[in-house]
Amino acid sequence: MPHLTLQHSTNVDAGDALCAALFDALAAHAAIPHPDSLKIRTLPCPHWHIGTEPQSFAHADLSLLPGRDEPTKAALAQTVLSVLESHLPEVGSLSVDVKDLSAAYTKRVL
Repeated sequence: MPHLTLQHSTNVDAGDALCAALFDALAAHAAIPHPDSLKIRTLPCPHWHIGTEPQSFAHADLSLLPGRDEPTKAALAQTVLSVLESHLPEVGSLSVDVKDLSAAYTKRVL
C-alpha cells in the first residue's frame, strides 16, 4: 500500500520511466512512510472518447489506507499530477483521484 493505477489511452507513452518517476515522487512524500509498499501500474484503454482535444488521457487512482487528512490527500494528488504534467505535456486530459481503501482491505506479501 499505497496503490497507484494509471488508466490511459493507448496513444500515451506510460512506460517504465513514468512509473519510476511516479514511484520516486510518492516515495519522497512525507505522507508515504513506507515507500517499499508502493505499487505503481498502468492500464492502457484500447477504446476511449473524451470531450476535449487532443483525444488522449491519463487518469491516476491513488488508493491509500485510511487516516490521511484532506490536505494531505490533495498534496499527494498534486504530486502525482505534477509528474504526469512533466512526463505527458501533450496529453489532452490528465486527472488524479485519491481514495481510501475500505477497512476490509487485506494483503499477503512474500
